[in-house]
Amino acid sequence: MTFDVVRWQGRLDEVAARQRVPGASLAVLVDGQVHELVTGVLHRGTGVAVTADSVFQIGSVSKVYTATLVMQLVEAGVLELDATVLSVLPEFAVADAEATKSVTVRQLLTHTSGIDGDFFHDTGRGDDCVARYVEACAGLGQNHAPGATLSYCNSGFKILGRVVEVLAGQVWDEVLKERIVGPLGLAHTMTLPEEVLRFRAAMGHVGEPGLDPEPASVWSLPRSIGPAGGICATAADVVRFAKAHLDGGAGILGAGSVEEMRRPEAEVPNRWRAATHWGLGWELFDWPGGPVIGHGGATIGQYANLYAVPDKGVAMALLTNGGAVGGLFESVLGELLEELAGVRMPHFAPPDAPPVVDFSGHLGTYRSAGLDFELTDRDGRLHRRYRWVGETADLLPPHELDFVPVTDALFAGRVHDEEEWLPLVFYTPAGAGPYLHFAMRAVPKTA
Repeated sequence: MTFDVVRWQGRLDEVAARQRVPGASLAVLVDGQVHELVTGVLHRGTGVAVTADSVFQIGSVSKVYTATLVMQLVEAGVLELDATVLSVLPEFAVADAEATKSVTVRQLLTHTSGIDGDFFHDTGRGDDCVARYVEACAGLGQNHAPGATLSYCNSGFKILGRVVEVLAGQVWDEVLKERIVGPLGLAHTMTLPEEVLRFRAAMGHVGEPGLDPEPASVWSLPRSIGPAGGICATAADVVRFAKAHLDGGAGILGAGSVEEMRRPEAEVPNRWRAATHWGLGWELFDWPGGPVIGHGGATIGQYANLYAVPDKGVAMALLTNGGAVGGLFESVLGELLEELAGVRMPHFAPPDAPPVVDFSGHLGTYRSAGLDFELTDRDGRLHRRYRWVGETADLLPPHELDFVPVTDALFAGRVHDEEEWLPLVFYTPAGAGPYLHFAMRAVPKTA
């Protein structure tokens, strides 16, 4: 299949400008060849243009790299997926004693541990930062009992990073270099700021919806976040990593482990516009023409999305540095998936005439260690205000949005001046009280 570089470059330029995205880098794998397209600037303050060798923060796409390292340890026979974390890390503890004893490696990989996941604790720049992060988890609460439901857990992947360090005998950054970056020749993939400075680097941009974003006040999250979201790379390097998985492991992992990572492990309660299941590290999308594997990522004003269609040998990564990125991802990546792989990305939106439902039972406060939701009735509409709490609260502004009903448990909110609708789900996991599920997080009702 011939990839029309000129046409897709025009499409990327057009949608990025419409969505107020300062800069973006796109890489597409089709017929074994990687094509690279870029648009915009790395930093609106300097005007430096994005180039194909520009480095962006890929955020939580990093989790698939850490999951790959974990599977390498499983293949080597030094780790079992159903081993408890405590059996590998005797110092591991969270606030709940039963969870401390029972949480497994598999539950961390599949976001089903219940550990409160948005604990962005800065433990410094030293090589002991991940170890110190795990120590700090001793007071971390549970969003739910282990295995009860799925709630996106950054904390779990930082703990997995420490598992990698202990069993490999090196810090996570070095294990990543030796076992993935080096073997795959990913010359533009790194984790530390001093490494990034060798290249043209993107700056995140933030701001109010509907306005042009401005450069953020902080470039990156703390180093301790590394195993969950600390990798920087070009779009092409991200696609080359995905290609290794499409090629049966390509020397970094056995074909059996590659397949095991793609098997559904946990069902996602809020599956509209998102993954339907989680595998071992991978998000799994049951879309028409699929299956599709992938992962998204976000840091401070930088956003990434990776999709791969194993049956078609197609992969694509789009890295951005701010703006209304949801519309860009859905338009450009959705169109690419359909044209190159015959996959249709579902579009989530409420019906033209939304049903009338009684949502009074959903009103109240929903709270976790990292997020605080307040749901109120505003002029007959469900109004949601949420804010980050903890060490990132000053970096990420609060968000407010009105939602319209799709069903009595599913609501849709449209961000101002964006083309996408965001789904909000209310549900009750077995043996638990009311929860909302938003942005992959399961958040319990507290009042």
